[in-house]
Amino acid sequence: MMASIRCRRLPVLLFLSFSSILGVTDASAGDADPIYGACVEQCEKTGCVGGKCFQHCNFSNGNSIDGPWYLQEPLYLRWKRWDCQSDCRYQCMLAREEERKELGYKPVKYHGKWPFRRVYGIQEPVSVALSVLNLAIQFHGWVSFFILVNYKLPFSPSKKTYYEYTGLWHIYAMLAMNSWFWNAVFHSRDVELTEKLDYSSAVALLGYSLLLAILRVFNIRDEAARVMVAAPVIAFLTTHILYLNIYQLDYGLNMKVCVALGVTQLLLWAVWASVSQHPSRWKLWLVVAGGAIGMLLEIFDFPPYWGFVDAHALWHATTIPLTYLWWSFAKDDSEFRTSILVKKIK
Repeated sequence: MMASIRCRRLPVLLFLSFSSILGVTDASAGDADPIYGACVEQCEKTGCVGGKCFQHCNFSNGNSIDGPWYLQEPLYLRWKRWDCQSDCRYQCMLAREEERKELGYKPVKYHGKWPFRRVYGIQEPVSVALSVLNLAIQFHGWVSFFILVNYKLPFSPSKKTYYEYTGLWHIYAMLAMNSWFWNAVFHSRDVELTEKLDYSSAVALLGYSLLLAILRVFNIRDEAARVMVAAPVIAFLTTHILYLNIYQLDYGLNMKVCVALGVTQLLLWAVWASVSQHPSRWKLWLVVAGGAIGMLLEIFDFPPYWGFVDAHALWHATTIPLTYLWWSFAKDDSEFRTSILVKKIK
């Protein structure tokens, strides 16, 4: 149930899935600043901001981009799409923010983003590092779950795990790790392709998390019944993802869809934790409470300290312990269900 209020992420499934979708509009106070705009325009003509010049501005503005290979800009620059406009915007943003700081003004957003400082070409290095840590925690949780159900818990006479939701958790792990991978890529370099991959993977994770919640909360174990429940959910998610990628990347619509998916699964888990006698229901409550507190960081957004750590980065940090707790619940649930089924057989 995991995923920035563009839509991002309420228990760890909702909360962490939202961690990949929250959107911004392109118009911001920074890029409306005439001094900044004049700086970018001048840079794109001359290739320089102050004493710093960019060689590839000559490539982008001249005919060399279609010329011989030895006159084209370096491949790694084209792959990362650090073009003349991107570098001009970045350097003009830094220069303008220095001027504003001297005048006692607070930082403002440029093209929907706070003024972050790059590290080795990475746009938001702290968010990237925390996304990678989240991916690692997801991997650790999945591996520990895999070892538990396949090597520590008993098998049924049919040589299958007693826990009826094993396969569902494996799929969840794959979608979660995929989502955090693309989230790290997106924070590394925000372009249309990485944005769509990040949004699509987060929506897929959030939707599947809802499906997992429905199947577990209502204890749906029959395969035919699972297919009947999953079919409309998967059809809706597929349609929505195709709409975002092929027709229009509608941030407002995407936010509504994600909020609906997230709130629904949050309510399901919260009600189930209240009425069930599950021994680890307290972990669900901690995840819900922690997710609600973490979401305040997204609501009360603030500019990055030292140009690196903003509210969204701190929000990423809160998902790390919640992910660990969520997988701890999954392992407890597998042990709980297995013990019940083993006792019935005996």
